[in-house]
Amino acid sequence: MLKLMVSKDKPMEIVTISSKYQVVIPLAVRRALGIKPGQKVQVIEYDNRIELIPVMPTKKARGFLKGIDTMIEREPDRV
Repeated sequence: MLKLMVSKDKPMEIVTISSKYQVVIPLAVRRALGIKPGQKVQVIEYDNRIELIPVMPTKKARGFLKGIDTMIEREPDRV
């Protein structure tokens, strides 16, 4: 596996796509994101790139926005 440095503490890793269009998520990335075998991820094509976003179980997501500031300026409602 080839590693390129994006910053001094986070290397960018390059993976190879298999003949079955499969990739292996590098161990460092799996550990950093807590990805487990069998876990689901969303695949999004965005701005000429592929993004894999771990799907969080609903129970685990409960309360993850606790303490967020909801007092933001909003546009007036249109009538």
